[in-house]
Amino acid sequence: MLDKYGIAKRIAKEVQDGYYVNLGIGIPTLVANYIPDDIDVVLQSENGLLGMGPFPFEGEEDADYINAGKQTITTLPGSAFFDSAMSFGMIRSRKVDLTILGAMEVSENGDIANWKIPGKMVKGMGGAMDLVASAQNIIVAMQHVNRQGESKLLPACTLPLTGLRCVKKIVTELGVFDVIPDGGFKIVELHDGVTLDQVCVSTKGKLVE
Repeated sequence: MLDKYGIAKRIAKEVQDGYYVNLGIGIPTLVANYIPDDIDVVLQSENGLLGMGPFPFEGEEDADYINAGKQTITTLPGSAFFDSAMSFGMIRSRKVDLTILGAMEVSENGDIANWKIPGKMVKGMGGAMDLVASAQNIIVAMQHVNRQGESKLLPACTLPLTGLRCVKKIVTELGVFDVIPDGGFKIVELHDGVTLDQVCVSTKGKLVE
């Protein structure tokens, strides 16, 4: 099974040359460290940065350079800074080719819940609703089960929704899964050492081989 770094490294293989990519908070931010050197990709941070680089080495951080999750980052030659209005103008006008997000639940129809657990304090949805409504392609990076061992790939989401029928692909510690148009999680690949039985036990939604 993969750890969070392995999940990020696998998702980086889905990024294509020429893409503009938005990285969500959590595991998705790690994808910046694994973009292949032989492709040209521009990373967008919704707090107002185009041209985000990998995380800085320890001791080289600049507190003025942060991503949407308030983590220190680096910039690349040609990077641009701008306000939130410009940033969300890019997002809403579908200039972002790929959005990579974390999630608490994904349904077999591609619905996503990633912003609120009822009864727990949250600061707000942030830009997630705009991103899932506007991105041309959405990949979710998440753990296959929650801390209670319950599946997060479900027939229907139980938590407040962020977006409907928008997720195209999911990468977890167990494998890679496409959300198919008719509904269901199609197994694209299982990670080394993972068995089909493990995936079946951990997936409550419909699996398609």
